[in-house]
Amino acid sequence: MIPRRGLVGALVVGVVFAAGLAAPLLAPFAPETQVEGANLLGPSAAHWFGTDELNRDVLSRVLHGIRVDLLISFAAVPLGALTGIAVGVASTAHRVLDVVVQRALDVLLAFPNLILAIALTAVLGPGLSTIFAVVVVVEIPVFARLVRSEVLRVRELEFVTAAEVIGARRGRILRTHVVPNSVGPLIVQTALSMSIAVFLEGAMSFLGLGVRPPEPSLGSTLNGSLNYLDANPAYAVGPLLVIAALVLGFQLIAQAASAATRTGERTW
Repeated sequence: MIPRRGLVGALVVGVVFAAGLAAPLLAPFAPETQVEGANLLGPSAAHWFGTDELNRDVLSRVLHGIRVDLLISFAAVPLGALTGIAVGVASTAHRVLDVVVQRALDVLLAFPNLILAIALTAVLGPGLSTIFAVVVVVEIPVFARLVRSEVLRVRELEFVTAAEVIGARRGRILRTHVVPNSVGPLIVQTALSMSIAVFLEGAMSFLGLGVRPPEPSLGSTLNGSLNYLDANPAYAVGPLLVIAALVLGFQLIAQAASAATRTGERTW
C-alpha cells in the first residue's frame, strides 16, 4: 500500500506540474506582456498576485516560470543520477579505479553547491543551460557514492555469494542481482535531489546566475520582488508558494519511498 504522505506529495507535485505544462492556457497574459497603467498593482480579479514594476502580470510569470523548475527536476536530476550511478558501479569493478574515482568525487563534494554554481557560471555564463549543468554536476558525486555503498553492501549478501558459487559471471551478477537490489535508496535520493534542485534553481536565479530577465523563472521573479514588497507584498507570494509546494511535495514522496523501502514494499 502506498503511504498516504506519498499520495499527498505526488498530488502536490502533479498539480504544479500540470500548471506549468498548461501555462499558455492558464496564464491570463503572456509573461512579457506589459499591461498599460498596471504598475505594481495589488491582487485583484484581473491580477491574482498583482503586477510587477514593469506592468507585467505576476501570476503569468509564475506559471511560465514553473517550467524551468520542471525541466531541472525531471531532466537534470535524472541525468546526473544516471551518470553518478554509472560512475559508482564502474568504480566497484577495480580497486585502483575505485581510489581514483573516490578522490575525484571528494574534490566535487568539497565545494558547496553555490560556490560550484558560481564557478561554472564564470565559465559558461548565466542562463538555463548553466543551471542544468550545475544540477547535473552536483548530483553525480551524491549518486556515485550512494550506489557504490549499496553495491558493496549487497555484494556481500548470501544470494550473491550463491550466484558466484554456481559460476555466474560478475557482469551478470551485477546486472541481475546487485544493481536491482540497490534501487530503493536511489529512489529516495532522487526525490530528495529534486527538492534540492528546486532550491538551487531559485538561489541561482535569485543571485542573477540563472535565468536572465525577461525570461521568467521562480527565482528571478522572487528576486525582482524584493524592492517592491511595500507596494505589492503579493509579488513575492506567488513564487514562494510554488517553490514551497514543490519542495514539500518532493520531500513527502521521499519520506514515503524511504518508509516503503524500510518495510520491504516494492510499490515505489
